[in-house]
Amino acid sequence: MLIERQVSERLQHRIDKITLDEGVAKAKAALLNDIKRSVYLYRVDCGGCNGCEIEIFSTITPVFDAERFGIKNTPSPRHADIMVYTGAITRLMRMPAIRAYEGAPDPKLVVSFGACGCTGGIFHDNYCVWGGSDKLVPVDVYIPGCPPTPAQTIYGFAIALGLLGQKLKHTEIVEKPGEQVPLRYEAIPYKTRTAIERKARLLSGYCTGRDMADEFMTVLTADGADNLAGVDALIAKQQDPRRREILEDLKSVYISQPAG
Repeated sequence: MLIERQVSERLQHRIDKITLDEGVAKAKAALLNDIKRSVYLYRVDCGGCNGCEIEIFSTITPVFDAERFGIKNTPSPRHADIMVYTGAITRLMRMPAIRAYEGAPDPKLVVSFGACGCTGGIFHDNYCVWGGSDKLVPVDVYIPGCPPTPAQTIYGFAIALGLLGQKLKHTEIVEKPGEQVPLRYEAIPYKTRTAIERKARLLSGYCTGRDMADEFMTVLTADGADNLAGVDALIAKQQDPRRREILEDLKSVYISQPAG
């Protein structure tokens, strides 16, 4: 006869969850939005049946080939971008799991893998189990399943990295026969445009100079080919004396250029 007995509350140790400070959280958000390279994942087995590990190994082998998405395995947490926690958090694995998390450089993503990793699974009420990995570390993505299939695994990693969203929103533009890109500032002769851009970049740098040249020529061609009154208004409203000086120099360049 099986008798269920709840373990006394005073005999249970409650672990404190690791929290992220504001700087690390911002860096992680930037990683999610801007990452454009291969990522390395490190797996931490906190106490499971090894079923999840078998599916992970199946995911990284040539059949499913997770490396085609730039997802690679690493033997050290010090090189990891993604920490994959499998199995329920057990008493003996609490400190190794924390050491692995702290060993990975910030910002890092944490994936809770499998039913045990997400909730503790069938071991959730065991005396030596504290639950899923989110009881110990901040989790970004949950991949449920007992165990998750390789397709689910790749999908979860793709969600974590934004790769899936990029593929769904991908658009391919093909130039049609005879199609031409419209020329900017057609009313201004080519040599004059070149002289204005060169002068602006010489005075204020490559990027800022390009922006100022565009602003100048946009105002210049707003109401026709020779809107010097608009240029004068643009110069007059400048608060920065250096910008005002540069725009005046661009006006001088434009006036000095021969017609046509």
